[in-house]
Amino acid sequence: MSQSFVYQALPSRVVFGAGALGQLEAELDTLGARRALVLSTPEQRAGAQAIAQRLGARSAGVFDRAVMHVPIETAREAREVARERDADCAIALGGGSTIGLGKAIALDSGLPILAVPTTYAGSEMTPIYGITQDGEKRTGTDARVLPRTVIYDPQLTLTLPVDMSITSGINAIAHAAEGLYAANGNPVTRLMAQEGIRALAAGLPGIRANPLDVDARSSALYGAWLCGTVLAHGGMALHHKLCHTLGGSFNLPHAHTHTVVLPYVLGFNAPFAEDAMRSMARALGTPDSAAAGAWDLAHANGAPTSLRELGMTEGDLERAADIATQRPYWNPRPVDRAAVRAVLQAAFDGVRPA
Repeated sequence: MSQSFVYQALPSRVVFGAGALGQLEAELDTLGARRALVLSTPEQRAGAQAIAQRLGARSAGVFDRAVMHVPIETAREAREVARERDADCAIALGGGSTIGLGKAIALDSGLPILAVPTTYAGSEMTPIYGITQDGEKRTGTDARVLPRTVIYDPQLTLTLPVDMSITSGINAIAHAAEGLYAANGNPVTRLMAQEGIRALAAGLPGIRANPLDVDARSSALYGAWLCGTVLAHGGMALHHKLCHTLGGSFNLPHAHTHTVVLPYVLGFNAPFAEDAMRSMARALGTPDSAAAGAWDLAHANGAPTSLRELGMTEGDLERAADIATQRPYWNPRPVDRAAVRAVLQAAFDGVRPA
């Protein structure tokens, strides 16, 4: 079969395996870093503090104020702290909020980021950043924000609550789903997408059955790595545009929003991306459509399936549709305001896609 495509590998280093955090100092040496600022959310301060204490004189302390959607004020504060403490590296311990903060620092300063993910967000594998200002989340791509090194240690995810594990994992699946029909996709990223979705679909039920199952955690983290890599190469479409709108402008929780919205965008795009939907359905292990399979995965594992459950009000759907259509992303199916409004309504109602 004749094919034509471009594949550009990104220069990130991955260290994967149970106990991989033990290689932290060696990885800092590889980066040539002498003094690292440890970033975290307030909830993960204890873990960040443990890393800082372990580093001793190589630590520039802890900045523990990472929050969802990276408000520009927080990004500016963190950049100033890094400058004041003479940090030449940032260690981002956590999920998308913390890694996003690290990216915001790197965007202006060029400070190298070493990411230590504790969720399945996948942000650590992409050069994509997002910063929220004046109630709107804006995204961009810049090679400076791609973490130089990523340490994946499944043991660090054992304490991730089950509900957050499920939504974080489905958030990762959303990255790969859009990669399957991305305008700039290629055979390599499509293989990664299928394998990433398969690994997460296999791992998440195991995590729900036993949160301390290291094999299930490893499967999910492996899948998240692949799905994040797909997002880095494949671009974003309607699903991510809607989630960025709902998160940045309505402050809905990031992973939960991706979990809710995904089945309805898949259903909308299905007639214009049939090969991608068949591939995803196979990876999910469902005899039904990819849209129904994604909804079933969420529902069977106790995740929310409607925007109503996340606190969205029906009266806000009109404004959300307006915002989401102002600067639309590319999408395989043509999008207008009426279509966006219909998808948002379906996601608000939460009925299983046919």
